[in-house]
Amino acid sequence: MIAKIQKFISSTEFSNALKVTIAAVSPVLLFSYLDNFQIGFTIALGAFFTFPSDIPSNLKHKINGLLVTSFIIAGVNLIINLCYPLPWLFYPVLLLLVFGVSMILVYGQRATMVSFSALLSLSLAFAHLNSGWEMLQYSGLLLLGGLFYTLISIIFFHIKPNRYVELQMAECMRLTAKYLKLRGDLWELNSDRKAITKKQLHFQVELNVLHENIREILVTSRTKSGSSSQNRKMLLSFISLVEVLELAMATSFDHNKLHQKFDGYPRALQTYQNLAYNLAKSLKLLSKSIEDGKAYESRHNLIEDLQQFESTIKDYKKNIQTESSSEEVLMLITMLHYAEKQVEKIITLERAYTNNINPKDLKGRDKDIEKFIKPQYYPLSTFVENLSFSSTVFRHSLRITITILLGYMIGKVLPLENVYWIILTIVVIMKQGFGLTNERTYHRIFGTLVGGVIAFGILSVVHDSYVISTIAIVAMLLGFSFNPTNYKIGATFITIYVILIYGILAPDNGNVIEYRILDTIVGATLCLLANYLLWPSWEFLNLPEYIKNAIEANRNYLKEISTLYNKKGEVPTEYRLARKQAFIEIGNLMASFQRMLQEPKSKQNKLPQVYKLTVLNHSLLSSIASLGTYIQSHKTTEASKAFNVVVDKVIENLEFAMNILEKQHFDSNTIASNEDLDKRLTELKNIRAKELKQIKLIDEEAYQIKMQEAQLVIEQLIWMTNLSENIVKTAQILMTVTPKNETVYNTSL
Repeated sequence: MIAKIQKFISSTEFSNALKVTIAAVSPVLLFSYLDNFQIGFTIALGAFFTFPSDIPSNLKHKINGLLVTSFIIAGVNLIINLCYPLPWLFYPVLLLLVFGVSMILVYGQRATMVSFSALLSLSLAFAHLNSGWEMLQYSGLLLLGGLFYTLISIIFFHIKPNRYVELQMAECMRLTAKYLKLRGDLWELNSDRKAITKKQLHFQVELNVLHENIREILVTSRTKSGSSSQNRKMLLSFISLVEVLELAMATSFDHNKLHQKFDGYPRALQTYQNLAYNLAKSLKLLSKSIEDGKAYESRHNLIEDLQQFESTIKDYKKNIQTESSSEEVLMLITMLHYAEKQVEKIITLERAYTNNINPKDLKGRDKDIEKFIKPQYYPLSTFVENLSFSSTVFRHSLRITITILLGYMIGKVLPLENVYWIILTIVVIMKQGFGLTNERTYHRIFGTLVGGVIAFGILSVVHDSYVISTIAIVAMLLGFSFNPTNYKIGATFITIYVILIYGILAPDNGNVIEYRILDTIVGATLCLLANYLLWPSWEFLNLPEYIKNAIEANRNYLKEISTLYNKKGEVPTEYRLARKQAFIEIGNLMASFQRMLQEPKSKQNKLPQVYKLTVLNHSLLSSIASLGTYIQSHKTTEASKAFNVVVDKVIENLEFAMNILEKQHFDSNTIASNEDLDKRLTELKNIRAKELKQIKLIDEEAYQIKMQEAQLVIEQLIWMTNLSENIVKTAQILMTVTPKNETVYNTSL
């Protein structure tokens, strides 16, 4: 229990909550002491509005983002107050303001949070409307609050400048360890491989997000500040983690076939599974040591595990000396080489946290690394290009604009206490996807009800304003801590905080919870109806694009591998960029599929085909990466004509599938005949069979190297061909019939 509390207190979420709590509570306490509570409360609101845009980044981007947010929230409040007395001006300005602020979502994560901060400021502007000089004074105090929060954030950054990236690295290690653990689970004889694959895809989505966050901070920090010992350590750790994941994905085995082959010698697979589990345990222990801030001590001797597996292979070769056993030995050797590479990378990680890192340790692995992050660039053309119904952001902006207008008008017509709470509920709950909006609606209502009961229970027992204030501050701190990871609990604590503050400011206002619940229900209902009726962004409308992007990324990755196999030499930056993009697009596809599962059953069109295409693309990426990893780590022979014919056919199949998903009309006769492909595959199989028969002494190094290349390359080519053909067939089924309830907004799909 104590360990969990310590972990919670050391988390990034708690640190962020502490920042906003200090920035919001300090001015209230100071100006309350000076008998001017309202000024302190307004400054606190400015800090509160600025807080959401404080996303992890390097210091320059952090400061710029917070300053822009501070001026925007003050400007939005001023515009609302200026226009409110003039209805003929107010309503058009309100619509344009909400729409414009919502549209900046097209510029990425930071812009999304700036937009959210601006909408928060807009919604609460109706809670305290001003006129004359007070308008400027109020907006100025909001700006001051934003600037004060910026100062607090900078101070926290300098106190522990590397803590965030350390925790992100620890989380990345933890998730990678879980991924490796699942690979170990696959070796169970009766394991549910479909369920394990689904979990692996889920972890890959989370890892993609973590990789992007860590990459931006490390690379940008390196570019701006140069290469420090700490930066080198983190960079080496990150590159090693990416390589561990790539290697895990790149090395796939036919588990059913292996179990059949080694039924008579189960020790081989059991020894390997134990090694696989220890790889995961080592990463998990390293992750925990980083979280706890303690020195890392290895508990698993991975070298001994490797030696034990190698000894098992030797025993197998000694005990089973038949011609048919040569292929099994090659399989075991392939497994051994995979394990050796993983052990090497994990030992590199362990060294990074037990020894000093020198620039030579990176060995050029950080070459052109700045090309792997997206530049901070906000062109007006991006905004203009999204002003059409083909853009999900455009439809979302229209949707939230109309919903806020309806919420405001309903609040004016009905005898509701606080109109702004309806608008605030809409701003907080409404997201681009129906599933996430639905989930947040449930969590917010739950949090409001439970938090209300707890808060009124506290007010009925505790009457001392200082004690109530202390509880309110603690509730605020916990609310902001849980909000990013568990919105239900976060909403509960924030409700407690709001009601306790009301209890101090207006002790006789006992019906505040009734109005808050009613306003929340009205706002949540409007969100659900709007997301369902107003140009809904159902995932099945976007999935063909995500699938096409994944196929295209796999195609580009395969092209780079083919070039490398033909030309040999050093791995170019273009290869690594293509690999990164392939991983990202598969993650995006899986994330889209997960969002689809949150939507109504009636909107989950062609779900089996979508899932099949997701798994097929993931398997194809694994196969392509397997070939790429082998080429990088082995001296390969000259690429044969058969190799290039098969690769070209796989690329052609992928391009065919992309055309199907784009609904392009084409002549099926233009698709090349499979006759040459079949001939080349037969040729490859014959070569392999001939070499298998020729092997007499399997432990001869030259034969082993040749056989391993023949086995891996040929099997992967055959596997890629089958996968690409299945992708084409499944894409045809997916796009054959347009569902009756489908409304097409993007004609390019």
